[in-house]
Amino acid sequence: MAANNIVWHDASVTKDERREKNKYQSYVLWFTGLSGSGKSTLANALARYLYESNIQAYVLDGDNIRHGLNKDLGFTDDDRKENIRRIGEVSKLFVDSGQIVLTAFISPFREDRQQVKDILSDNEFFEVYVKCSLDECEIRDPKGLYKKARNNEIKHFTGIDSPYEEPVNPAITVDTESQDIEASVKQIVNFLLEKGLIQN
Repeated sequence: MAANNIVWHDASVTKDERREKNKYQSYVLWFTGLSGSGKSTLANALARYLYESNIQAYVLDGDNIRHGLNKDLGFTDDDRKENIRRIGEVSKLFVDSGQIVLTAFISPFREDRQQVKDILSDNEFFEVYVKCSLDECEIRDPKGLYKKARNNEIKHFTGIDSPYEEPVNPAITVDTESQDIEASVKQIVNFLLEKGLIQN
C-alpha cells in the first residue's frame, strides 16, 4: 500500500555541492551479465582502483543485498523486478550523496534496467555489459549454481529456465571471456577518462 500524507523534504546540502567538494561527478555504473560472468569481481576491482585514486565508490552486490535489504524476495520474475527497483532507488540515493555506485546484478530484463536509468538524471546511469557466454559461465560456475539448476535443484535460474536479455546499446561492453580482470578494469577506466567522469 502506498503511503499517504507524505511531503518531500529538501536537503540542506545539494548533490551539486557534494560533487563540487569531491571534485568528481556521481553516477551509477550498472554491471549486468550472467551469473559467473565476473560482475562482482570486476566491480570490486574497479572500486579498489578508484579508492586508490581518492575517488569514493561503493559496490552494491546482488548476493550481499539479498542478505539484508532484499532478503524477503525470491527469484520469480516479479521478485526480480522488485529487487532491481529497490536497488535503483538505493543507487539514486548514493548518486545524490555524491558517490559513484557500482552495481553488480544479473538484472536480466531490459525493461527493469531502463526503469533504473529513467529515475536518474542525464549522465548518471552507464550500463556495463559484462559479456561472457553461457557455456563459459557454466564451466566457471563459481558458486555451483548452474549445476544445481541443471539438476532442477534451483528454479527460475537465469540462462537455464529464466531468460537473460542482453543490453541493446550498453555504454560499454567488457568481454570477460576473452580478457582478464586487469584488462577489463583498464578498459572501464579508459572509458571513464574519455567521458570526463574521472580525471587522471
